[in-house]
Amino acid sequence: MVVAGNIDFAQGRLTRIPSALTLAASLVLVLPVGCSPNQGPRTEQASAELESVKTSEVAAANRDEAAIPSPAWPEVKGNATVPEWAVDAVFYQVFPERFRNGDSSNDPTRESLEFPDTVAENWAITPWTGDWYARADWEQADGDNFYEHGVFNRRYGGDLQGILDGLDYLQSLGVNTLYLNPVFYARSLHKYDGASMHHIDPYFGPDPAGDFALMAKETSAPETWQWTAADKLFLKLIADLHQREMRIIIDGVFNHTGRDFFAFADLMKNQKKSPYKEWYIVSTFDDPETPGDEFKYKGWWGVHTLPEFTDIHQGADLHPGPKQYVMDITSRWMDPNGDGDPSDGIDGWRLDVANEVPIAFWKDWNAHVRQLNGAAYTVAEHWEDAAQFLAEGGFSATMNYHAFAFPVKGFLIDGQLSAHDFARELTLRRQDFPPATSFVLQNLIDSHDTNRLASMIVNRPDYEKAQPYLQPHKFDYDVSERVSPRYWKECNVQAPNAEERKIQRLVVLMQMTYVGAPMIYYGDEAGMWGADDPCDRMPMVWQDMTFEDQSHDPLNRQRTPDPVSFAQGLFDFYQQAISLRSELPVLRRGSIAKVLTDDDAQVYVFQRKLGDRQVIIAINRGAEAFTVTLPEVSESKWEVKLTTGFEGDESPQKEFTLPAHEGVVLYR
Repeated sequence: MVVAGNIDFAQGRLTRIPSALTLAASLVLVLPVGCSPNQGPRTEQASAELESVKTSEVAAANRDEAAIPSPAWPEVKGNATVPEWAVDAVFYQVFPERFRNGDSSNDPTRESLEFPDTVAENWAITPWTGDWYARADWEQADGDNFYEHGVFNRRYGGDLQGILDGLDYLQSLGVNTLYLNPVFYARSLHKYDGASMHHIDPYFGPDPAGDFALMAKETSAPETWQWTAADKLFLKLIADLHQREMRIIIDGVFNHTGRDFFAFADLMKNQKKSPYKEWYIVSTFDDPETPGDEFKYKGWWGVHTLPEFTDIHQGADLHPGPKQYVMDITSRWMDPNGDGDPSDGIDGWRLDVANEVPIAFWKDWNAHVRQLNGAAYTVAEHWEDAAQFLAEGGFSATMNYHAFAFPVKGFLIDGQLSAHDFARELTLRRQDFPPATSFVLQNLIDSHDTNRLASMIVNRPDYEKAQPYLQPHKFDYDVSERVSPRYWKECNVQAPNAEERKIQRLVVLMQMTYVGAPMIYYGDEAGMWGADDPCDRMPMVWQDMTFEDQSHDPLNRQRTPDPVSFAQGLFDFYQQAISLRSELPVLRRGSIAKVLTDDDAQVYVFQRKLGDRQVIIAINRGAEAFTVTLPEVSESKWEVKLTTGFEGDESPQKEFTLPAHEGVVLYR
């Protein structure tokens, strides 16, 4: 059924405008009763806007900041921290331990785990293609709780060879920049507890035993550092990527280490006599005269396996010891042979918990990075408004949770944010950044720190249950009580259905046509789903593997088994959307402006322009079909470049009918 009313591009207005009452209802959905005004997204502005709607012409509802075109890339002022290649980047995030096991001879051992003595002796590598929620004998011996007894001690054997083996796949998908979660040596599966920053984890390379033997001969002095087999394989990965005209950034964790890190290991052993005693935040040293262990120190967010580096000058800078070490390892990975040519090194960094590290350190570190490679890209993990932080610290970009992922969840995934407010939030949050920065913001939807996109959609708020947001300003994005059965017993672990896959395609369409550099979390394009950590880190689903059904449940609830296999149709759509972004410079470098929105129909339309090229992107998040009226063009015709799956007129010139939960890209 077609909604009675059109979007009229030719007139630049809506022929059907939501009433003030409708807008008020949409605001109530965003800000549930009981929330303080400063908790909602732009709530003061939204309230003022509502009053304006009540007292002004209805058509003025669409004359807002979002309708004002932003500058195109050729028009923006240059920024030394923004490399131009990042404007054209399509990122793909790889969690190395779960991407692909390319070399089973280097698989982790029981002794390599964080706490091997607490794990049953019959521990073994977990089968890659098994039912994720099924528990091995060694896990069951540890206890009955899926989350507390075993899953974090699983290892699947993902490694660098697996990433190398997957490069053809990644290139066929169309991505051109890899972001790798930590690859440095650490005992955990996630590697954020680094035991070294100057060596790749030996279990990611071809010769763990040989690597550990080399590492044992080193001191903290950089001149003693060797190149292990794993290090050399990583350099090969860099070279192979560059040969394919692809790039790579890696995780830098400079706020804390693991307890096996050389400085902290020495501190634990030698206590007050350790030369590294000032590197960490120690509250009490052990007293050798007593039988107890009085050694206490600060761990990141209280996690004792992640001791934090200490700051100086009342938190203004990192201690000189760890600061110099970080500078040294930065040089090592950005210019491995030290010849001044960075082409053999990584292309940038993603910086973990960046806002918890002193800003003076980041100023110096980013300056050092750009001395090594003027075209390096540094992206900060920062979950809120990061504009001022980026400018002060000298970063290229932020992981764009606040200005992209949050509002996308509110509108496209949850359907709770109105189309008008969605356009407005995107614009206001994007405009907080300098124009050049906006073109390289890392536009992600999910990551290793969140539930997967597909599971966000499956668990979107239930209108019938009137489920309010717990954190309205985030639209409950990554709110623990809403993203995992570990903390929320109603969390659904089932696979998405066909209608939910349509919503996923809408999100991808938005990612690939919006301003900024899109990032895909590994496996989303293959159809993977999963709740928050650890279930967002399942082994990658590959075409050449046969997987068991997911029939078990982490809470032992009854469930319908879900087949697990590579989702070829979904992959094809990701591939097409990425290809279109690569084909059309206007999608990467063009200006952006809202064309029109319809809150009743949940329709959002925006345009990108570059020179005489124009693209219109229309998204129907609503439950009914909607017809749009196209602007008349004399010199060229509108061409449908991409739809989210439906078939329609390939060259519409007057109007276009958009089915429910579908989107389209029109080009001229």
